[in-house]
Amino acid sequence: MSKKKKESKQIALYSLIIMGIGFIATIPFQGRFWVDLLQGGFEAGLVGGLADWFAVTALFRHPLGIPIPHTALLPNNRDRITNALVKTIKRDWLSKESIQEKVQAIPFTEKLMPLLSKQLQTNVTQKAIIKMIKRAIEYIDVEKLAPVVKKQLISSLSAIEVRKVLHYISSQLLNEQFDKKALDYVLQKAEIWLNQPQTKHKLGSISMNVLNNIEVEGFLQFAVKSLQSILNEEKLGSIIKNVLLSGINSLKHETDPNRQALIEYIQHEIQGIDENKKLIDMIDAWRINALENWQPDQKITEILLNMKKKTIEFVNDEAFIDSYLIPIIEQMFDYIKENQTQIDHWIQDQIALFVEKNHSQIGDLVQENLDKLTNKELIDMVENNLGKDLQWIRVNGAVCGFIIGLFLTGIHALLRLL
Repeated sequence: MSKKKKESKQIALYSLIIMGIGFIATIPFQGRFWVDLLQGGFEAGLVGGLADWFAVTALFRHPLGIPIPHTALLPNNRDRITNALVKTIKRDWLSKESIQEKVQAIPFTEKLMPLLSKQLQTNVTQKAIIKMIKRAIEYIDVEKLAPVVKKQLISSLSAIEVRKVLHYISSQLLNEQFDKKALDYVLQKAEIWLNQPQTKHKLGSISMNVLNNIEVEGFLQFAVKSLQSILNEEKLGSIIKNVLLSGINSLKHETDPNRQALIEYIQHEIQGIDENKKLIDMIDAWRINALENWQPDQKITEILLNMKKKTIEFVNDEAFIDSYLIPIIEQMFDYIKENQTQIDHWIQDQIALFVEKNHSQIGDLVQENLDKLTNKELIDMVENNLGKDLQWIRVNGAVCGFIIGLFLTGIHALLRLL
């Protein structure tokens, strides 16, 4: 029993004892006006105090343990009282409408932003955020993540359209004048090869073999035999080399028609590379075969582990907080401030939706907690919260009875005098 409840009970008991003693003490001195007046007051105060004691006691238990009808109201009507209390809480005190109305009036971002901004500046908060980030990174299971990355890589590579890639390549090659550069590169390499000492001999040897293997009749046969007798491998190689070098020098000039024809041919081939179905099918087949036999799991795991390690080192760097963390959070705060109304509405809508779905649980929770209490515990709870006021009802009953008794006894005495 609480101290305040005990004190109020003692005051109520003392008031009843005073009335009882006063009534008994005035009995031997009856017949005098002032004595009769006090006796009437004490008598009425005693009756009022006893009546209020009976009434207050009857709320919680049977007075003196006697099962008088319509007493022990709280334990006898527990279900009806608790059900009424739950309904009142659900329908009136904590109704969906009242909760939602209060929530709609709360400026969440306006109240939270200053607190969050202030907390962000403290070392404790900054260290806590860093610790959370590191813990989140450490919890990443690289071995489980690697197959996901592999699957995504294969999916992305499989989705690439070869035609578009080839079109992009052809566009880049033409933009960078690859046609001219390729031709010049080939001419340069050909000129270098022709100027090598052994090239002349190779060209002469090949040409003589060709002439020796030519099968012709008549005049052409006579002409070939005459040519073979005049030329040897060295002379024939030198002639062919000079002819080829002359052609290469001609092709180096921008205005040469043969050069223009070759460049146009190369351009045409480059432009049509994305329409070359045979080439596209070949690349697709190569890609499918490569992806089916590709086993990048170990490499992906190594890369992810290295990224994980580097990320933790990056977070541990002293410059991370000032250079990265705080600016990012401040950007988030700026975004929240710019969209304060929308964010408040979203939060309010989410709370309203939560209340809408779970409002019945408020009453269920109250009902569940009340059902856990025994009658004794429920009575003690009510008495501890209302006991002081209830005990003062007894005091007021005794005092009011005393005053009314004085008044009535005084009127009765006056009537007798008349």
